[in-house]
Amino acid sequence: MTTNPFLDPGRQGELYGNAARLASRSSALMRAKTAGRFVPEVIVQLAQAHRAGADRRLGLVADIGCGRGTSSRVLAKQLKPQRLVGIDASPALLAAARSRAGHYPGTQVAFLQGDFHQLPLPDDSCELAVAAFCLYHSPDPGRAIAEIARSLAPGGLAVLVTKAFDSYREMDALVAGPLDPRAEQHESLYATAHGGNLADMAQSAMDVVAVEHEEHRFEFSGLDHAAEYLATNPKYDLAPGLYGNPGALAAALHEWHPDKPITTTSVITYVVARPHGGRT
Repeated sequence: MTTNPFLDPGRQGELYGNAARLASRSSALMRAKTAGRFVPEVIVQLAQAHRAGADRRLGLVADIGCGRGTSSRVLAKQLKPQRLVGIDASPALLAAARSRAGHYPGTQVAFLQGDFHQLPLPDDSCELAVAAFCLYHSPDPGRAIAEIARSLAPGGLAVLVTKAFDSYREMDALVAGPLDPRAEQHESLYATAHGGNLADMAQSAMDVVAVEHEEHRFEFSGLDHAAEYLATNPKYDLAPGLYGNPGALAAALHEWHPDKPITTTSVITYVVARPHGGRT
């Protein structure tokens, strides 16, 4: 079995050294989406429903693993905290986040490069810490969760978000066969932090106060659309002429499959937690 690319230090530059790759893959997936709420808005709703002193303005909000800053923008606009800090390990994604950030009167927004195993945040500093779709990039997500707990202020709140272990499994069959004979045997990209284990991991460092699961459904219009997503999916061992080349991959898929819509799913899990004992 090949190394999970999300956990392979040698592939991080390939995966996150260029924001355009992630933007293209995300765009293809979002255009296929037919059911499921917009994740950043759910995070806002959960924060508003569960945080202590909801009538008081938030101080520091940390968006951990902020990527291109999509969640950061929604958190700043809808929660209006005094400060919002987006943290990511990738300079390219941080540059994209800065360029996409809007102006939010009264909210100081900054983006910092950092490792979520050693967050560049003081103890007890965050009133809200968000970690969405990033913990499965760690070989030891419990350590990252402990760092989030360390950074939470008394009465603070964490919202952790991940995907199901078997997310998008229907796509494996498209790639299986001549394109990647082992497509259906590769380890899940979400193996270390998925919907089945995230709450238990969070419970070791914080008090879990809510867990929600929501199925998201996707329908790719055909093989060309699917190829836009699959060509940059690191799960598969595609030939060099196919990896990163949606047009070539689409042509190869047309040789083996009828052109018809492809439906797939992913269950999104939200875990809301507070510091042990409330720490108020």
